[in-house]
Amino acid sequence: MWLYITIAVIIIILIGLFVTYNSFIKLNNKVKEAFSTMDVYLKKRWDLIPNIVESVKGYIDHEKKTLQEVIELRNSTYDKMSDDEKIKTNEQISKGINKIMALAESYPDLKASENFKDLSNQLTKVEDDIANSRKYYNGTVRIYNNKVEMFPSNIVAKMFGYKVKNMFEAKEMERENVKVNL
Repeated sequence: MWLYITIAVIIIILIGLFVTYNSFIKLNNKVKEAFSTMDVYLKKRWDLIPNIVESVKGYIDHEKKTLQEVIELRNSTYDKMSDDEKIKTNEQISKGINKIMALAESYPDLKASENFKDLSNQLTKVEDDIANSRKYYNGTVRIYNNKVEMFPSNIVAKMFGYKVKNMFEAKEMERENVKVNL
């Protein structure tokens, strides 16, 4: 009798272990998919940066430092970055692009340029896509992280090496208005 009870308990524990493990695989794949979606838009913005910098370069001679920072960030090899490096670099690029766009407001000739208008519209669309994909990514990471941290699934997470993932967040500096001094 005790043997059957022990076997039944072991089977129930094993089934629970397999179900929890499979849910980690499913959630981990969902996080990867969410990051890949966001990554497409980050790459699109990455590719727009040289065009924006070139169109602004002639107008903003005395703001070379801002342009140089964005160019240096952009010159790193995107495809060889880890997911965390991509997030960090793109946060810095967002800050630089915001400065460039704020500076552009001070140059009527630049704002009137068809090339700049087109690039600005493309960038606005990409930024909206990034914001939406960031929400999706953060939502899937939240669900995944809950699973990693909550009992009893946290036991399985530790057994198989699943760790909390970073969310894509705006840093304190990015929440502030961009100050332009001319």
